[in-house]
Amino acid sequence: MRARRIFLYAMVSAMIIALTGCEAFVRKFTRKPKNETPAEEMVLVPEEYKGPGMTKEQLYRQYFVFWKSWQDELVESLSSSNHKKQLDCVKEAIKNLQQMRSLLVADQQKKVDVYINQLQDLRDCIDRDAYGLNARGNISTAERIKRNILRDLSYQKVKNILA
Repeated sequence: MRARRIFLYAMVSAMIIALTGCEAFVRKFTRKPKNETPAEEMVLVPEEYKGPGMTKEQLYRQYFVFWKSWQDELVESLSSSNHKKQLDCVKEAIKNLQQMRSLLVADQQKKVDVYINQLQDLRDCIDRDAYGLNARGNISTAERIKRNILRDLSYQKVKNILA
C-alpha cells in the first residue's frame, strides 16, 4: 500500500510538473509567430519620370557625348570578337544620332539622315559578318563615320541651328 501511495504521489507530481512546466523550457520550445511583412506592391504600369528641364543645347551636347562614347566603344569592340557587343554599340550610336536629329532644323536633319543610314549599313555589315572576317573594313568605316560626324555635327557647328 505504501508503494501504491508513493506511486500515486509520483504520478500526481509528474502530471503537475508536466502541465505547468518550467517557463523557460516552455518558451524555448514554443513556436514563435512569423512576422509577415506585407510585400511591396508591384508596379504594373511604369511611370516615366521627367528629369529637370534641360535646354535643347544641353540635350544636344548630352546626346553628342553619348553618341561619341558609343562610337568609340564600337571601334574598340570591332577589334574583338564579341559580336553581340558590336551590334549593341552600333544600335546605341544610331539611337543617339536619332535623338540629336530630333533637335535640329529640317535641312540639317537631312545631313544627319545620311550618317544614320551609313551606321545602319555598317550594322548590317557587322550582322552579316558574324566571324569577324571583315573587321578591318568595318573598323575603317566606323572611324570614317566618326570623323565626319565630329566634323559636321559638333556642337560648335550646329549651336545656331538647333530647332
